[in-house]
Amino acid sequence: MRRTTGATPDRITANWAGNIVFHAAHLHTPATVDELRETVAASGCLRALGSGHSFNALADTTGDLVSVAGLPATVDIDPDARTATVSGGLRFAGFTDALHRAGLALHNLGSLPHISLAGACATGTHGSGVGNGSLATAVRALELVTADGSLLTLERGDADFAGAVVSLGSLGIVTRATLDLVPAFAMRQWVYEGLPGAVLRERLDEILTAAYSVSLFTRWRADEIDQVWLKQRTGDPVPGAAGGEGAAPASWLGARLADGARHPVPGMDPVHCTVQGGESGPWHERLPHFRPEFTPSNGDELQSEYFVARQDALAAYEALRTVADRIAPVLQIGEIRTVAATDLWLDPAHGRDSVAFHFTWIKDLEAVAPVLAAIEEVLAPFAVRPHWGKVFVMGGERLRELYPRFEDFRSLAGRLDPSGTFRNELTSQFFGWDRSE
Repeated sequence: MRRTTGATPDRITANWAGNIVFHAAHLHTPATVDELRETVAASGCLRALGSGHSFNALADTTGDLVSVAGLPATVDIDPDARTATVSGGLRFAGFTDALHRAGLALHNLGSLPHISLAGACATGTHGSGVGNGSLATAVRALELVTADGSLLTLERGDADFAGAVVSLGSLGIVTRATLDLVPAFAMRQWVYEGLPGAVLRERLDEILTAAYSVSLFTRWRADEIDQVWLKQRTGDPVPGAAGGEGAAPASWLGARLADGARHPVPGMDPVHCTVQGGESGPWHERLPHFRPEFTPSNGDELQSEYFVARQDALAAYEALRTVADRIAPVLQIGEIRTVAATDLWLDPAHGRDSVAFHFTWIKDLEAVAPVLAAIEEVLAPFAVRPHWGKVFVMGGERLRELYPRFEDFRSLAGRLDPSGTFRNELTSQFFGWDRSE
């Protein structure tokens, strides 16, 4: 029996930020994979709902929404193979501790541990680090329910695999994923404040490679980086320390070591943030910026993110400086991170080591939209790619030019979903689909 819930106000009616109101008539919450298969096969128009952290209409549909959060919570760890098979609906905070207890770890995590595994991978969500690919690069196998209710497993090396991991929910409903793991590790992080813009220009690559994971936070108001978050594996050389050992220095490349915990957004309580000050702790308690037991904000925001090739990072930064006077008035905070190149067809870091410019905006799309257009214009010479799950104004014709495997993905979606069950208005705009195609 399929479990169906009307989209009433006390259920799911909007995304986390509240800027997208869902149009679905029903939310299905199957308790078993067989129930999910029945639900999918019976629906002519359906989208997967993850944790609701997309800031655009990627999950919206006029048909049915389905959540896999009610499927059995599976975390099957194979310590010899260093893999774990995890339910797609689990949030990262729901299984990373189990990996750590088994002596294993993911290579990286995003800033939020509150997001679902399937949703994060499907949109190319990432953490930071020049050697770290997006979260989807840990996936070595996927199980998904396709439009006719069939169960399909794709493994790394299969012809369709690289097109299926970052798929925007357009190929099927992911039930579980098998993840590559690494030995568990400890980490510590420091925050530095007031990195001069002149130093950033002269030593950008040194800054971005200074730690396992580096985040640069800026309000785009002054010619400086407000905060530099350095996440270092315990035991690795300490940036700026004599011989790479000992405590973090009070000054590093002209920036000052913070004298206490910091939140990326000025004025916000750092109690929500992961432990700083160089205190060592497990990887899953340091790689995210925010603690899982706290909601980092009330959703009163919009987000955008744009990827350029790492070799173009400085030129892109300078281009953004030319529109900083438009960015700053509608911005809460910006973040600059790195992502290693991947072979996943729709990953924004496909084929190139990348630098991502992230923007957390005020919740006013009317004010933000013209700024997005200005950002996309000044970054256009760098073949800029937007994050699929955030707000941007770029159209499908431009997106087609940015991804070498774009047409291959369209063909793959046509084979796995010939009736267009998983299409919605937004993905149809991206890929030039219509319901009859």
